[in-house]
Amino acid sequence: MDEIRSLLPWLDIAGLAVFAVSGTLVAVRQRVDLVGVCFFALVTAVGGGTLRDLLIDAPVFWMHDSMPIILSVVIAVAAWLVPLRWWPERAFEWFDAAGLAAYSVYGANKAMLFGVSPVSAVAAGVITACLGGVIRDVTIGVPSILMRHELYVTTSLVGAGLFVGLDQLGLPAPWPAALGVLAGFSLRGAAIRWKLHLPAHRGS
Repeated sequence: MDEIRSLLPWLDIAGLAVFAVSGTLVAVRQRVDLVGVCFFALVTAVGGGTLRDLLIDAPVFWMHDSMPIILSVVIAVAAWLVPLRWWPERAFEWFDAAGLAAYSVYGANKAMLFGVSPVSAVAAGVITACLGGVIRDVTIGVPSILMRHELYVTTSLVGAGLFVGLDQLGLPAPWPAALGVLAGFSLRGAAIRWKLHLPAHRGS
């Protein structure tokens, strides 16, 4: 586990950064002012990790380190200054996919470092990756990303599950983290590109 830590702080920074961008893009599309954009960038970046830390009885990370707040605000301001027409059409989806993959693995690893069982650690990874986007969407009043038809939570589950499984099998670092992120991002990317989804309930 100690060797894995050398890679995972970078996943934390990457997850923060790309989720801050995704939160900014959603807010900008709704014509939110700069202060509001900074709020949505921060909520998206730290929302899932906040609940994870509360559940695993860890210090809430952004309450003890101002870096997540500063990074989110800097990214929000920088992204807000870029005209919306300059962003690729599906930029939000791809930034969100990158954050989803990075935070699924990072969240699972942090849970294991605090003594959480492997299965629960996978769940912690999913919560870390998905909850910030849910809070963002509900707060800003747009349809939740979880309600879209493409695979979303499933891709987080695959990334976190692969990381935890490979780590438990003893695969040396940094392969469990790298393969978990790659699997999560690739599956989410395929879902975006080809509209992959699981069968929905047929109702009555």
